[in-house]
Amino acid sequence: MTLTARIPNPAIHVPGAFQALQDLSKTAEHPGVPAQTHLLVLLRASQINGCSVCAIQHARELKNGGAHEDLVFAVAAWHDAPYFSEAERAALALTEAVTRLSERADPVPDAVWNEAAQHFEEGALGALLISISAINVWNRLNVSTRQVGGGSW
Repeated sequence: MTLTARIPNPAIHVPGAFQALQDLSKTAEHPGVPAQTHLLVLLRASQINGCSVCAIQHARELKNGGAHEDLVFAVAAWHDAPYFSEAERAALALTEAVTRLSERADPVPDAVWNEAAQHFEEGALGALLISISAINVWNRLNVSTRQVGGGSW
């Protein structure tokens, strides 16, 4: 079976959109959020949303950044895998809550928020939220247009 996108990524065709989304994503880089944690957040949201483009990209970035392959392979099962720090677990839990807002009456429970706040100061929490929100936008654009992962664009 040949996989083909419905259309090229819409952000490429809407003047200014691609750069605006890249700029938004770049703002989420914060000294209080380690690069590995940031990439784990991007990968986990992409897995939840079924975005092959982003899941492949961010798994590769984790591996190229020095993450052990067992950690990369275990992101989808982070709850039961021994490879993640407490701060990474807090960021992953926040990612799942924010990505799945419509799945519960209390979308981001205090327990999830408070655990993240124990590991990240306000600026870093803001950066995590922007990162989670931005990757959800990228995922929704890619998934709705059936962008094919594994290539380069």
